[in-house]
Amino acid sequence: MDERLRELLRGEDAWIVGGAVRDELLLRPVLDVDVACSDPRDAAHRFARRFGGAVFPLSERHGAWRVVADGIDETVDFTPLQEGIDADLATRDFTFNAIAESVATGEPYDPHDGRGDLRAGVVRAVTDSVFVDDPLRLLRAVRFEDELGFRMDERTEALLRASAAFATQPAGERVLSELRRLSAVGYRRLNDVGVLELLGGTPDQRLDALDDPDFRLVAAFGGGLERFPISNELKRYAAALLRARPPDDPSPRAIHRFRRATEPWALDALAYVGAQELVGVVEAARRADPSAPLGRGDELGLDPGPEIGRILDAIDEERAAGTISTREEALELARTLAPGCEG
Repeated sequence: MDERLRELLRGEDAWIVGGAVRDELLLRPVLDVDVACSDPRDAAHRFARRFGGAVFPLSERHGAWRVVADGIDETVDFTPLQEGIDADLATRDFTFNAIAESVATGEPYDPHDGRGDLRAGVVRAVTDSVFVDDPLRLLRAVRFEDELGFRMDERTEALLRASAAFATQPAGERVLSELRRLSAVGYRRLNDVGVLELLGGTPDQRLDALDDPDFRLVAAFGGGLERFPISNELKRYAAALLRARPPDDPSPRAIHRFRRATEPWALDALAYVGAQELVGVVEAARRADPSAPLGRGDELGLDPGPEIGRILDAIDEERAAGTISTREEALELARTLAPGCEG
């Protein structure tokens, strides 16, 4: 698979394992390579010196090391081969991830018939303890079905259903990473096997409204999304969608109010509230946005505070509605709303 590894590890008992072998067999791009070898730390440092890249420990507990290649989107992980390749592959999750390729010869080693399951489109557990050993695999099984168009065999699905209660054990960021990779179909499958509800989600009909991973997270989890370690940006996005209400009508005033509550995600919010027929109206309103306001807070002669913001919002709304269009009209409106205004 990789002449660099063959050169580096010549004469050593080393194997390419896991997703890299699977993806190569599926003719998918291979960007992350896992190598099982006798001395991962030494191999990682030698690889970086010879071919370039940054080296750092991936797991001190397991003795794994990672090299991030210079200038390209590629990582090479070196993990310890402590008890031989058979023992290593026996710890893998699914048979198509339990295929190894000899670094020395390039020949595959497939004791669990993972290649047969790839041909058949089957997600099959390597052992009966697969989900208990690592409950994140509950989500990974569904994600592989979703991404690859595969289906779990009867035994694996039964094991998953029986272990679904463990779904809340993995770290939130790992769960979130798997959820982000699910399509709407994947979310419904996760619900079907009893995992989505345990995570606090529901198979909301809005899952199909927009093909976007963040949108699906909000559709599935609503306000409960904050139980996961999400970014501040995603918190703001979720809040905008959750507070959105369909515009009363397509009038400039109603569209302005909707946009004030949901921008810069107004189009996503339309999908969330089921008003996508107004996409063109919102896009037109965006194009018509003025380049400068009719008035500034320091022109109103009022003490700083929320009152100024309320007045400026009112000016912006009336301008959008077409009832005012000049600075003088804006200041007159301000005087009406706040008699103490000196503008």
